[in-house]
Amino acid sequence: MAFNDPNPSPDWQSVAAKIHASGKQLVIAVTGGGSGAISALLQTPGASRTILEAIVPYSLAALTDWIGAKPEQACSAATARAMAMAAFMRARELAPDAAPQTWLGVGATASLATDRPKRGERRVHAAFQTYDRTFEAQHSLDDSPPERRSDELIAAASVLAIVLKGCGLTDAAALASAPGHGVLAADQDTDLLLGRSRLNVRGPGRGWDYLDDKAASSIRVLFPGAFNPPHAGHLRMAEAAEKRLRHPVAWELSIENVDKPPLDLISMDERFEWLRTLDDDRWIALTRAPTFREKAELFPGATFVVGIDTLVRIADAKYYSGDCSRRDAAIAEIAARGCRFLVFGRVIDGKFTVLSDLTLPPALTAICDEVPASEFREDVSSTELRMGADHRS
Repeated sequence: MAFNDPNPSPDWQSVAAKIHASGKQLVIAVTGGGSGAISALLQTPGASRTILEAIVPYSLAALTDWIGAKPEQACSAATARAMAMAAFMRARELAPDAAPQTWLGVGATASLATDRPKRGERRVHAAFQTYDRTFEAQHSLDDSPPERRSDELIAAASVLAIVLKGCGLTDAAALASAPGHGVLAADQDTDLLLGRSRLNVRGPGRGWDYLDDKAASSIRVLFPGAFNPPHAGHLRMAEAAEKRLRHPVAWELSIENVDKPPLDLISMDERFEWLRTLDDDRWIALTRAPTFREKAELFPGATFVVGIDTLVRIADAKYYSGDCSRRDAAIAEIAARGCRFLVFGRVIDGKFTVLSDLTLPPALTAICDEVPASEFREDVSSTELRMGADHRS
């Protein structure tokens, strides 16, 4: 069937049979539409060889729980990739003894015909994640009549097509394919995704060569962030930190983050390119270190460049399951490893907030140094830049 066929009559059993014979260990998550793909897979003999888990996180709360953060837009390429990455990580958890090349995570999110006025086009975003590749595709449904049943069938075909591609298979007679793009991981990034390593360091310049393991020990000032996108304020913060601390600043991206979905390879590639465009003379540390306790393990003696909003989260017991003793133990470990924080003020709830405005655990205050507003102030955030770009588009 073609994706824009208004009267689809799919025969998907042979497609599902190919998937079940692929040797993949699959976790699949769909939302907004396309659940017929799950039905097709489960109703075809051999599903127990392939399907580890199939989930439909339909509500916003369920989707947030699945990807680990509230999505900025439920139906988007970024959300589909985040769903696929969460599915891949779940496959690793459910089949720990399987060969890494068999793990496959698939995510799809759809906006289909409904009984309410729609904002934006009818579409399906689908993605797959393997140990060394992220791939995404988008299918527009606006060139077919807006009828829910046919939209659901087209969405299911889209999902099956991305599963096929993730399995390294094609079936042009049964499913049309849609344009997409992907990123293949370097060996070092594959090791990071598989948990074989916790840190990679890319050197400066257009080549972006990986540095040897000794590079991390020479990093004395680290600027962690999501950098989605990086902006001139980040660069000015880095320059102010260098002037104050007399050491070069390296950027840090963690593929796992608190309150954010895990980074897929396309997102990593985008952010590396953005950082290179912003300033191509800095090292970038790519880590599996979502918390500052873990960052301190990787970079003992380092100073972390942070905004005041990040420091508020470090002090908030909710990030330690509500246990203040766990928070205090994490802060004590950071201090014991010789790490400190260089804190920049930011606007919080409409007020420019600085270190002296906060009530922090004394042990945390003791390892903080502040850059006063008279020396640096930048009110633009990456979130505002993203929202502005979305509004203009």
